[in-house]
Amino acid sequence: MPCFEIESKKYITVCYKSRGKGKMMARECESSFFAMISRMKYINRWALMRNSYPENISEHSLEVAMLAHVLALISNKKYGNSLDVERAALIGMYHDCTEILTGDMPTPIKYYNSETKEVYKNVEKQAAKELLSMLPDYLYEEYETIFFKQKEEEYLWKLVKAADCLSAYIKCIEEEKAGNREFISAKAAIYEKLVEMNLPEVRTFLSDFGEAYKKTLDELKK
Repeated sequence: MPCFEIESKKYITVCYKSRGKGKMMARECESSFFAMISRMKYINRWALMRNSYPENISEHSLEVAMLAHVLALISNKKYGNSLDVERAALIGMYHDCTEILTGDMPTPIKYYNSETKEVYKNVEKQAAKELLSMLPDYLYEEYETIFFKQKEEEYLWKLVKAADCLSAYIKCIEEEKAGNREFISAKAAIYEKLVEMNLPEVRTFLSDFGEAYKKTLDELKK
């Protein structure tokens, strides 16, 4: 892509975008993708709930990435699979980034009925496309496979979804531990969802690590 020096001594790159446009269109190659991604820290979760401490989607996504990574490791080490553990962490890192544009839709609204659920899926899909359109051409395909599920990675995405639920479950435990009864019913519902997933990796994680989340700092140090 050519660069041209102009009188102000600044440089401008002209790119030609053709993805889904039907024709070539010139634009300045100044990508706002990562500036948008950095705004994840401004989107809070659990909007309808009284929180002892707020949780934004940047914090949540880091935890999901770590949990997805360990679930994939458990799958490989204990259950004989050959999953890409770094890929699991990467998908987890970006799994909620569309909420930069959509906001964090409260679960009772998102899953109110099948029609609402389908509408929200379409909104998420359009938000993902909008974010991807902010990338330079040479990065587009790399991130497209992170934003949209690939058939050959179906089980990996199941583990990322499980990591997402585990993160929510951990949040409920921490809120309950802080004396906040607001999350008691959510904790029960999320645990039931984890059980329904019927994933051995989740059972192993909860067996090996779950109880520690209920402990205080002093108890963890013992």
